[in-house]
Amino acid sequence: MDDSSPAPSDHIRSEISRRKAVQLLGVGAATVAAGSAMTGTIGASPAAAATPLRAAVLEYVDPFTHAKGLRILLENAGFTVIDLDPAVAADAQGVDLIAFGSFASEGPHYRNYVQAQAGSLQTFVQNGGVVLDLAQPDVPGKGVPYLPNVNWRWGTSGPYAVRTDADFSTIYPVDTAHPLVSALPVTSGQVLTGRNSTHPRTPTPEDPRTQVSVFTSWESLGAWKEMRVLLACAPGAAGFPAALLEGRNSYIDVPSDTEVVGKGRYLISSLIIDKCYDAAGQPIQSTVAIDDSRKFFNALTGYVQKAKGGTAAVVKFTLSSQAGPLVGHVSETTARLWARPGVDPALYPTWKCEVKANGVVVKTVTADISTANDNTLLVDVTGLQANASHTYEITSTAPNPPSVPMKGSFRTAPVAGTAAKVTLGMGSCAHTMPNSLWKRVTTEGCDGFVMLGDTPYADGGHRAIPGAAVGSLSVVRGHHREFLASPELAEMARSIPVWATWDDHDFGANNGFGNTVPSKGNYRQAFVDYRANATFGHATNGTSLTSRTAGEGVYTSFRRGPIEVFLIDPRWFSNYVNGDLTNRVCMGQVQKEWLFNALSASTATFKVLASGMTWYKKVGGENDHWGTFQVDKDAIFNYIKQNRISGCVLVSGDIHVSRALNNGNIQVGYDLWEYVTSPIHRITAGSTHTDTPPELKWNKAEPYTFLKLEADTTGPTATLTAKWINRDGVVQHTQTRTLTELTRP
Repeated sequence: MDDSSPAPSDHIRSEISRRKAVQLLGVGAATVAAGSAMTGTIGASPAAAATPLRAAVLEYVDPFTHAKGLRILLENAGFTVIDLDPAVAADAQGVDLIAFGSFASEGPHYRNYVQAQAGSLQTFVQNGGVVLDLAQPDVPGKGVPYLPNVNWRWGTSGPYAVRTDADFSTIYPVDTAHPLVSALPVTSGQVLTGRNSTHPRTPTPEDPRTQVSVFTSWESLGAWKEMRVLLACAPGAAGFPAALLEGRNSYIDVPSDTEVVGKGRYLISSLIIDKCYDAAGQPIQSTVAIDDSRKFFNALTGYVQKAKGGTAAVVKFTLSSQAGPLVGHVSETTARLWARPGVDPALYPTWKCEVKANGVVVKTVTADISTANDNTLLVDVTGLQANASHTYEITSTAPNPPSVPMKGSFRTAPVAGTAAKVTLGMGSCAHTMPNSLWKRVTTEGCDGFVMLGDTPYADGGHRAIPGAAVGSLSVVRGHHREFLASPELAEMARSIPVWATWDDHDFGANNGFGNTVPSKGNYRQAFVDYRANATFGHATNGTSLTSRTAGEGVYTSFRRGPIEVFLIDPRWFSNYVNGDLTNRVCMGQVQKEWLFNALSASTATFKVLASGMTWYKKVGGENDHWGTFQVDKDAIFNYIKQNRISGCVLVSGDIHVSRALNNGNIQVGYDLWEYVTSPIHRITAGSTHTDTPPELKWNKAEPYTFLKLEADTTGPTATLTAKWINRDGVVQHTQTRTLTELTRP
């Protein structure tokens, strides 16, 4: 939209006079001298700068509010303001602040600029500049594209900020000591009050409205990582959803000699605080609202000065308080649902889950937040109809519940023994960051997803908890929470069942075993806190454990129509002794008996033995594979052969390479295939895994890949089809086996 303005109004002329005073007296003195001419009581005057600050602005008179004001507010705060030149790189604009106005994304330049100039925006901030982004693109789930990413190291991949389709008129201070927050007056616990919620608009034949509702926070920030929450939209929610996020200039793990941690900043916001004036410069907001906006931008002056000089306060990252909802184990008639509401359990202890089928409520279940499980909920729903679609919504039973809904959908399993086609996604090795692969899983029509480990990488340091030790319960829980809060993963997990086992990095250490990871209890506790499997290993007395309490291992299984998946835990019970080939074990007696009994009892057409670590023997220095524990491996295969158990395949992950291997028919009496699927993230290891074992039939180091496993008993011949698919939907390899081929003659 054209950003030209008419002749200056009296208000604009008064602003010009004030700016001349700034040049003569300095910012702070001019503000005091001009205070009586300004609207309301200003306060929080911008500090005088030896060198005047410059700002490049991209703003439009947007079609929602018919308003603007970013330039006026910045000039009022002492900035020299120029129009951002969309043809010039960010670090060549010659300014200290780059500011994108509210709804700047409605204009012709914002989207192209932030995509094309991501690198120069990062350079601009590294050099001490500040980016203030108020753009509010009306694309829920869209991330901010220019935040810095880093090379992977122990799961660290840099920050992100994602807008969600939630709008609010309530804004609450979170980091009350931060200069951009402390400058704002607090009214009944809120800031930025007194703003008009409706604005006039020009009616059109398509939309005859003469007014439009405008929230204070538009497209609020519902997901973030390695950012600091300054303002939020809901009370008692520890910053969720966020309205103002702060990010630092660099995201390397260890500050180098060239990094000044107090230099440069990113400010990502959903606030509509600049739309105070119409196109002619006349106020359209209340005196209180304009005063609040001026206080914020006046405080921004001192903030930019410190960022420019390298003396800004250290950014302490805020962990997202909310994760989920997640659909866990779903059978023919039951569903296990999980959520972390992110609220104070003392204020909102009890929650109601309403399940609908065809729009009609069929079940209502209540559950309390479990403080012992990191303030999460686990809801067990029973008595459902098989092979039917359901929706659910989880809400607080309190009189004034938090306004962020938690809802999703799931489909119950087909009746066992009936002809059906079931598709499961499977994958391993996923970073905590936005990843469209999760969306591809649902696009491909998967009925559920199985996480095979390193989902997430939980054994690294966590910068959101300064000083916390690697392996401490708070750190490991933090990794799991941020992982499930990742936007595309969160969208998938709320709409299809998710089952999980672990591998070395979510068990506690790279190539770690049960006798080498002293903090494995913390990793198990965090795992059961953030998953909703049907069972979690066994209790100390050997009985199957359905609750999220202390126990042994995390193994479990599930049946969905013609396929049954056994998620084996070879980590918890493993006892690796170098040089001892006889006494090395990884299953434990209780788990082994469970697996053998479950295999014998299974009537599923196809049976998947899933493990994080590979069944085939890796080469090189790594020893976390089933070949290291040959005694247990042989015991499983011998049991399958002796009991003539048909339809078995092996699935694994871990190695950042995808493979198909045929173990031949000697071990179980028919060709026993292993399908390796890795990685979900972008880091492959093709140069590491160059071995070509005799079993290897296909091999590819393809990033962003998952396994799509389809069991089909609707035709004359039962088939199991494996497809390795990348996040763009490109099929890397396909293999189909019939039940006849997976049956001992």
